[in-house]
Amino acid sequence: MRPNPQTTTPDHATDHPGAAMKAGWKTKTVSEVAKHSLGKMLDKAKNKGTPHDYLRNVNVRWFNFDLSDIRQMRFLDDESSRFTAMKGDVLICEGGYPGRAAIWDEDYPIHFQKAIHRVRFHESERNKWFVYHLYFLDLSGELRQYFTGTGIQHFTGETRARLPIPLPPLPEQRRIVGILDEAFDGLATAKANAEKNLQNARALFESHLNAVFTQRGEGWDTQSLVSLCSLFFDSAHRTPKYQDEGIPALRPRDVVNRKLDLTGARRVSAAEYKIQSKRHKPNAGDIVYSRELSYGWAAMLPESPHVCLSQGMCVFRPNDDLDGNYLLYVLNGPLGRDQAHRAAVGASHPHINLGGIKSYRIPFPPLKVQRRITKEFDVLAAETQRLASIYQRKLAALDELKKSLLDQAFSGQL
Repeated sequence: MRPNPQTTTPDHATDHPGAAMKAGWKTKTVSEVAKHSLGKMLDKAKNKGTPHDYLRNVNVRWFNFDLSDIRQMRFLDDESSRFTAMKGDVLICEGGYPGRAAIWDEDYPIHFQKAIHRVRFHESERNKWFVYHLYFLDLSGELRQYFTGTGIQHFTGETRARLPIPLPPLPEQRRIVGILDEAFDGLATAKANAEKNLQNARALFESHLNAVFTQRGEGWDTQSLVSLCSLFFDSAHRTPKYQDEGIPALRPRDVVNRKLDLTGARRVSAAEYKIQSKRHKPNAGDIVYSRELSYGWAAMLPESPHVCLSQGMCVFRPNDDLDGNYLLYVLNGPLGRDQAHRAAVGASHPHINLGGIKSYRIPFPPLKVQRRITKEFDVLAAETQRLASIYQRKLAALDELKKSLLDQAFSGQL
């Protein structure tokens, strides 16, 4: 049976955010129970000594480290004690993802950069409890009150030192941490299974798309995309003059899952729309396509498509013998994406030139077959979306369960 939490006055006067104190627990700040320091600044002009591997904030994940991309910098011999983490030390991100933390659990020491704080507890067993506490404050949003900066936020050494920690007696802490470890292991397994099922559902859909478009059938042909369209044009090569109200300006990011999502679209005036649409005005049923490789691919314009094309977009109008919805499945499926990746240019900002899009090779069966295939894909897509919604709800429920467990842990209810 779980004991009922009892409120008591902690030894330290600092209030602990989000938790009711239990009898026998204390509240201490980080500076009272641990030594803490910031890593070495990366400065080529001042860096001297022997090269050593070092950690950046991108290497620190919640509860573990990503050591796939480790870099080196120079450290003098007398700097090692200040800028080295030993087994059992907690390392916390100052920026990037402020507050994210993990325990260095390797048998060898590791150096760390200025973007990371090292916390070394006087009672080393407090380290896992502290990381769980930081994670709880992060999930609840309460950790943000300790960040500084209006734009890029930081979890500075000064605010970290003042952070209060609820401290149960060590035997009780061991028991609670053991419960959390076991529960989090189970939740991690459940989450991995749900994510795998979600990926499998989507992969099955794409596998069916790929099979249909590669195996094909009698009467099928393959033609260039431009030969299957009566109109093919690019957006104006200038950024529209945006304003708060007016006509939606369609950008690559506004094409999501084969559909337009204009909820966050920028707007332009009627005069700006006239300038941007000087050559051609899109019609209902036209296909809009993102020329930026990192965004949304293709969607069909609905009835009354009063939209302005922003940079990075193009439009094409399928011929009467090409079903627009069939074309969407081709362009957004593995076959279309593969051609987009092969046609993309630009290393830092991959994009597809209009000529590359025009040259896409499109599987082209008779119109009657296109429409039958589209109906089959629609049914499969709906079922895939239903399964995806179930798995996404499961993932959300697992995250809520984590928050509930941590809330019970730090209010003394476990």
